[in-house]
Amino acid sequence: MFLPGWSVCCILLTLRVSACVSEISENDDPEVNCSQGLFDCIRKNVSPLSEAENDAVDVQNLTAHFKLCCKDRAQCILCLVIDTGININLNKTMENEDHSGDDDEDYSEETRNPKASVTVCYKAAPTMPTCKKVEFTVNHTAPYRDIQAKISMVITKPAGITFSSHVRVYSKPSYRTQDVVVPSLNEVCSQELQERVEECHVPKLRSVINQKMNRVELQSVDSNKSFPSVCVQYENNGRCQKLDRTTIPLYSVTRCMCFEVWDEKDERLRRSQSCPFINTTKSEDIQRNLWQNVSVSVGQGQTNDYLSMLWWNLSAPCRLEGEVWPCHKESSCREIKGFKQQLTNETWIQNKKGKWEKHGVFEEIDLQLSPCVMVKVKGMAHDLGPFCFKNTDRWRWSLLVVGVMLLICLTVLIFYLFHDFVKKWVWSWHHGRFVEIGREQLHVVLLSPPDVDDGVSEAVCRLGSLLCNQGFSVSVDQWCRKEQCTLGPLPWLHSQLPELNSQGGRVVLVLTRKALEKVEEWSQQHKEGIKTKGEDKGLFQIASPYSDVFTASLCIIQADKQLGRAGEHFLLVKFDSHPRIDRRELPELLQGLMLFQLPSETQALLTELTVGGTRRGSGGRTWTGWKWSASDGWRAKTKEEPHCKYVGVQKNFETKPLKRP
Repeated sequence: MFLPGWSVCCILLTLRVSACVSEISENDDPEVNCSQGLFDCIRKNVSPLSEAENDAVDVQNLTAHFKLCCKDRAQCILCLVIDTGININLNKTMENEDHSGDDDEDYSEETRNPKASVTVCYKAAPTMPTCKKVEFTVNHTAPYRDIQAKISMVITKPAGITFSSHVRVYSKPSYRTQDVVVPSLNEVCSQELQERVEECHVPKLRSVINQKMNRVELQSVDSNKSFPSVCVQYENNGRCQKLDRTTIPLYSVTRCMCFEVWDEKDERLRRSQSCPFINTTKSEDIQRNLWQNVSVSVGQGQTNDYLSMLWWNLSAPCRLEGEVWPCHKESSCREIKGFKQQLTNETWIQNKKGKWEKHGVFEEIDLQLSPCVMVKVKGMAHDLGPFCFKNTDRWRWSLLVVGVMLLICLTVLIFYLFHDFVKKWVWSWHHGRFVEIGREQLHVVLLSPPDVDDGVSEAVCRLGSLLCNQGFSVSVDQWCRKEQCTLGPLPWLHSQLPELNSQGGRVVLVLTRKALEKVEEWSQQHKEGIKTKGEDKGLFQIASPYSDVFTASLCIIQADKQLGRAGEHFLLVKFDSHPRIDRRELPELLQGLMLFQLPSETQALLTELTVGGTRRGSGGRTWTGWKWSASDGWRAKTKEEPHCKYVGVQKNFETKPLKRP
């Protein structure tokens, strides 16, 4: 359709009616070409509402087409070429010139060469028609004879017409019409003259395959401009998806991958399209990528006539050519004759993921044989398949993998939800027996050390509050001073034992260095055997008001230790803010009792209180080794056990051995 290198000065037209080119005089319009027999051709602009001035000219045919008009090395422009074949009736032409018809009359030059005209219009919606009138002089040699002639005109930059426009061309008189479509800008810019068309100046890409990095790098041809906007599509008519990077993994590149490039700053410019890999021979990986991404699915069903059918669905990044046929799988897949179908480039549909799909059906096929499908792709060395409808082995393995994954996820979820319960259960199993772990409220008696230290006192109170928040019933000696003054330290301590028996729980002693020294001193005094009350007076004169309670607990520990159950009733804690105490350095009286460093072992302490308390409350031993006597106070049920007798509210105790009554 386009003639490159067309010159405005020397117009070479391809006439569809005749190949005859007229001689143009110096006075002729350079954009009008009249055939022999016509001269003085002049083109004028006229109104589309004007009528033809005479009926001596009859338009026989009308043809129109578009081309690029280029002059020397200048920019090319769009031109409309209109070829008109006309018939001129000389008789009517003479009448229009008012010829009298007298035989004696001398013929003037105007009479011998009458004038005529033809009007051609063009219109592109929604613009108004534009009309061109061509006037010419008829040169005839024989009077009263019709003349066949041709007129061609070239209209540069036709008004209201752009690339891809639909244009109607018609003539007056003898209303002849022709509809013509202007070529698209993409079609124009794909020609050799694209560099000379202003509208074709768009950004372009260069693709470079980097084998070492296994990727394709996109580079802008014009290095002076910023990187343009790019979208990638498979096949030149596929769906284009925006690309936000300048590199593409080599494994995703196929031969039908195309790129559209445009400048977002100027949306009026067209988009350039390139498919750089369609004929590439640089890398076999590109062709292999296409074959590795071919997938086939098979299913069975019935037609509308209740006939059995086997349907197949093939998807690939590019449209393929080849063959598809059913087969019966034995040792190899043997072709079932008479069902082979061809793969062609037509009727492919692109799905939402950008892949191309093609569907097919094998009708009236015996499904009892569990047929499969084989695929032969053009250019591929081996066949693809077989793809079978019933693949029980794969289904069983898939089901097994899914089941194992669900079991693992369920186990992790249960362990996360019941972490604390499992931890306590493991602890109880580790200690030799399983215990029932409930939510009943356990009782804890918290005793302070026998020395005055504001920091330790505050830490004891914080520990008591923590135990309360964890759901324990807590008695702290610092919170019960009034009861201690009323009952006395030792009776108050023993008043807590019934709650420990009924609810379960422990007595927790807070240790410091001075507390350990007092334990050693108490043990030494017990071994020497204090005989008189006077010698004992002032033995435990300590500044702390909680010294009596602490000392009373040593009496109970000593008695329980001889019965072999001190570890069931007492726990030791030590705060990290004080010098560390090695468990091996504990006095003999405290050996065997569990020691916890706080706050680093707070969770272990809570677990021991909970598990140990529930164990005692569900069948363990109770505090039955002590008995209250009005005369002798609390007395242990042993042959020769120590007895701490409370003397007064002051911090004085009398220790003497007791015998069974």
